[in-house]
Amino acid sequence: MAGLSAWFWNERFWLPHNVTWADLENPAPGVEYPKAGHLFTALPLALGIFVVRILFERFIAGPCARSLHIHQGAGRRAQPNAVLEKVFTSITKNPDSRHLDGLSKQLDWEVRKVQRWFRHRRNQDKPSTHTKFCESMWRFTFYLCIFTYGFQFLWQSPWMWDTRHCWYGYPYQDFLIMFIHHLATVSLISFSYVNNMARVGSLVLCVHDASDFLLEAAKMTNYAKYQRLCDFLFIVFSVAFFITRLVIYPIWVLNSTMFESWAIVGPYPSWWVFNVLLLVLQVLHIIWSYLIARIAIKAILRGKVGNDVRSDIESSSEDESASPTQGFKTSPYPCKGENGTNGHCASAKARAQNHNSW
Repeated sequence: MAGLSAWFWNERFWLPHNVTWADLENPAPGVEYPKAGHLFTALPLALGIFVVRILFERFIAGPCARSLHIHQGAGRRAQPNAVLEKVFTSITKNPDSRHLDGLSKQLDWEVRKVQRWFRHRRNQDKPSTHTKFCESMWRFTFYLCIFTYGFQFLWQSPWMWDTRHCWYGYPYQDFLIMFIHHLATVSLISFSYVNNMARVGSLVLCVHDASDFLLEAAKMTNYAKYQRLCDFLFIVFSVAFFITRLVIYPIWVLNSTMFESWAIVGPYPSWWVFNVLLLVLQVLHIIWSYLIARIAIKAILRGKVGNDVRSDIESSSEDESASPTQGFKTSPYPCKGENGTNGHCASAKARAQNHNSW
């Protein structure tokens, strides 16, 4: 176990040359660096956020839904039937013609009646419009608050205006305040926290938070049946998504992580992993943008945004097919200048406090 731990926390993978974990564990008085152990605090925080969500949906989102005449609908429930229930839970929720014929003969029911039972049974498990509205209102509020907090903080940070400041003095950067912001992440931002790439991680969060609340706002207006407002918000969301994910992210974030960091800090093993993850994220951005563009174009041509994939009422057509629309300059060579860590980490550490005060 000790050997595995030593292999996983190998300094030459996580940190630039001439930097050790001991350098980060013993900072100067009044300075504190992020530590991997801080991430365990995310567990009780996640529980606390879950409790807040339950209270928010019950006492705030629920009354708002009712004021917009979005009520909890009982819906049509399938009549109790032990044979069909067993097939539904253990074999298939959408039986083919062979199963339908067999069940029809076994129960002495018409095939259409068996189809109707399975349709009603599937609809039982789908959340109501009231539930979906409350979920979207929570996500809208959470995303908007997180984005507002992050943008307000970054507005005062020099690395928002000049991304090279993400790498000056790296990894000797006092960045305790961003710990709270980083708790909202799962994998990529956790990775950035372990090796103290918190500054550039905050830029990634800002880009991704910029459009999420607009999508939830569009969903809310859709559930409330304000269709024109829904279409408008979805188009605004689409434009914001394209600009942040296809323009700002590659030009602002990827340029800094791949080229500016190479020139100022220099590459090391975890640097490659971090950038590969960011490039994978960009590929996902392109795929998502294509799907969103399809929905947006259809909305413009048809005059209506497609329904949420978790539709309350399933189509009664015999084919019962699913809807296709768903919810919605720097040189690349190592710099040997005094700001880099390619043999100059000692001078970087000496200047770190000065850079942190910017």
